[in-house]
Amino acid sequence: MSYEPRPEHRFSFGLWTVGNVGRDPFGEPTRAPLDPCDSVRKLGELGAYGVSLHDNDLVPLGAAADERDRIVARFRRALDESGVRVTMATTNLFTHPVFKDGAFTSNDPGVRRFAIQKAMRSIDLGAELGAPVYVFWGGREGTESGAAKSAIDALERYREAINFLCGYVRDQGYPLRFALEPKPNEPRGDVFLATVGHALAFIEQLDYPEMVGVNPEVAHETMAGLNFCHAVAQALWVGKLFHIDLNAQRIGRYDQDLRFGQEDVKEAFLLVRLLEESGYEGPRHFDAHALRMEDADGVWDFAAGCMRTYLILAEKAKAFAADPRVAEALAAAGAPDLGRETVGRYSAEAAALLREEEFDLDALAARGYANERLDQLLVEHLLGV
Repeated sequence: MSYEPRPEHRFSFGLWTVGNVGRDPFGEPTRAPLDPCDSVRKLGELGAYGVSLHDNDLVPLGAAADERDRIVARFRRALDESGVRVTMATTNLFTHPVFKDGAFTSNDPGVRRFAIQKAMRSIDLGAELGAPVYVFWGGREGTESGAAKSAIDALERYREAINFLCGYVRDQGYPLRFALEPKPNEPRGDVFLATVGHALAFIEQLDYPEMVGVNPEVAHETMAGLNFCHAVAQALWVGKLFHIDLNAQRIGRYDQDLRFGQEDVKEAFLLVRLLEESGYEGPRHFDAHALRMEDADGVWDFAAGCMRTYLILAEKAKAFAADPRVAEALAAAGAPDLGRETVGRYSAEAAALLREEEFDLDALAARGYANERLDQLLVEHLLGV
C-alpha cells in the first residue's frame, strides 16, 4: 500500500498548525509566517481534504469591512482552486490581552459582551466559508487564584454565552453544530470544562443540547494522564463526537502538539482503530505543528507524516481485526460477551430470578482473560512481525 493521502480520507489541518512559526515561551519565531492561501494550496497538493481556521488566522483583528471582504474572497478562490474545503471554524478568544481574565467567563461584563460579539462575527465567517462545525476552546476560561472567581458563576456565564450563540445560529439559519474543546490547564492554571466528561455534563444543561457536542484533543486529555480512547469512546457512545483533534503528547508535559504518532504508537493505533471501526464520519483533524527546529520544508514533512501515520495505523487495524489469532484471543478474553446484555431492562420477575441464581465464585475467579496474549499480538502487529 502506498499510504498516499486522498481527499476521501478526510484529513484536515488548521491554518495555525502548518502556519506555526516556531515561537515558544522562551524563544522568538524560527520560521516565517505562511500566507493562508499558500497553505491551502499546499495542503491540496498533499492530498488533504480540509482546512480549519480561527477568525484571526485569516482576518486581522480590527480589519475594516472592505479589507475583510477582500481577504475572504481571495481565500475562497484558493479553496476553489485547490479543492480543499473548510471543515471547521473557531474564534480566537485567547491572544489579545483583553482576554487575560477570560472571555465568556471574565469578571468584566464588557469583556464578556465583546467576546460574544466576536464569536458572532466569527460564526458569520465560518458559515460563509461553509464550515459544518464550530469549535469553542476556552483556553482563557479559568483561574490562577481560586478566590477571585466563583466557578459556579463562571459556569453560568459560560452557559449563557453558548445558549446565546446557539440562538444566534438558529435565528440566522446556519447549518452549524458547536463542539466544545476541553483542556485541563494551560494557558490558565485551571481551565473550566477540563475534560470530555466535564464538557458532556455541561452540554446537558444547555437550552439546545442537541446542537452541541465535543472536540476532544489527544494532547489535552493526555496532559492530565487520562485515557484518550476512553474519552473518545464516551463521546461516541452518547453521539457527541462532532470533531476530533489528532496529535501526540507526553504525559505530564506542557501542551506539546507533536506530530500524530510521534509518541505512544500503541495508543495512536487504538485511537485509529476506534475511529475506523466506530463509523465516525467527521474529519481526521490534525491540531499539531512541526518541531521548532524545522524550516519551511520540514513543515510539509510534518503534515505529510501526520496523514501517512494515520493511514499506516488504519491498515494495521484492519490486519489486526482480520487475524484469526486475535479473534481467538478476543474470544478467550470474553470481549464478545461484553456486547451482550447482562440482565436486560428491569422487571420484578427478572429481579426475582436473579435473587435466586447461584454462582460458583471459585470457578468465576479462576478464569483467565488472555490479556497478555492479546496485547502481545497487538505489539507484534505494530512491530510488523
